[in-house]
Amino acid sequence: MDEYRRLQRRLLLATLLATALAVPLTVWLFGPSTAASLLIGALGGLLYLRLLSRSVSRLGGDQRSVGKVQLLVPLVLFLAAAKLPQLQILPTIVGFLLYKPALIAQALLDA
Repeated sequence: MDEYRRLQRRLLLATLLATALAVPLTVWLFGPSTAASLLIGALGGLLYLRLLSRSVSRLGGDQRSVGKVQLLVPLVLFLAAAKLPQLQILPTIVGFLLYKPALIAQALLDA
């Protein structure tokens, strides 16, 4: 279980690092409003990753499947980006998906 917690921390830190690199680059290339949308999406991605890892850590014993509450995060992000004029849909979704490079990098480092 300690190894799993270390993996969780590494994934969250890698996602934070990807966010810390992507947001200033987006400000520079596309402007602050696009970067704000990216940042909100990235925070949603961090929340999604945290909820998913918490659900996975509860597996075993009486719980046989992963919870579904984390699936609300991308849904709420997409609806918010569609309804709020301050948010742009594409940067919000890209920001949400910033946790994926962390997963890929971790898989490559473990191999």
